[in-house]
Amino acid sequence: MKPLQLELPSGRTWGGRRRGAGRKRNPKSGVPHRARPVHRAAHPVHVTLRARDAVHGLRAPPVFAFVLRSIKEASRTEFRVVHFSVQHDHIHLIVEAHDKVSLSRGMHGLSIRLARAINRGLMRRGPVWKERYHAHALTRPREVRNALLYVLMNHRKHGASLAWLDPRSSAAWFDGWRQDFLLKYAARDLDGIAGLPPPVQPAQTWLARKGWRRHRLLGIDEGPRPP
Repeated sequence: MKPLQLELPSGRTWGGRRRGAGRKRNPKSGVPHRARPVHRAAHPVHVTLRARDAVHGLRAPPVFAFVLRSIKEASRTEFRVVHFSVQHDHIHLIVEAHDKVSLSRGMHGLSIRLARAINRGLMRRGPVWKERYHAHALTRPREVRNALLYVLMNHRKHGASLAWLDPRSSAAWFDGWRQDFLLKYAARDLDGIAGLPPPVQPAQTWLARKGWRRHRLLGIDEGPRPP
């Protein structure tokens, strides 16, 4: 019996852009999955990591001890954590990196380290972060100052007293405070971390090291400003 030859459909049936194809956007995610912008080494970056709803208590002493160690071990020559604050369910960082690849690799490694540290401190397993990290490049001196204030004073945004610095941040190692006598008063409530070796690296960019000081040093009576 002679085989019957079938005709192929003339229309396009695969490939190309199709309605409904591709990654579905999660309405609960605040960070869209798109390519990161090019990173310049001269620009510090304000980074935010948000934990899942079931993960909280990051400021508890056992958890924070592991987090502090992870932050200290994450810095490399091409990637540095220069400031941080740990809140109940999220972490703020100011980092520096040589280029886009160094920033991506550095944050990837830090995210993994922090997730393992948090799980160890909370004695749990499973994913920690709600979404991929949010990153905002700081390109102007005033923008860097606002970011420093936002990160180091973030505990006040969540209802903490104006009379003390945050012991769950790098405030104890920050040398840009304006009132020395108030700093001595506030340092009494830093849970003994002020005498420890700094877990952060000195800033190397001009903006994070000197540029922001054009707009005056930080006062510990100031509250966080929107970044």
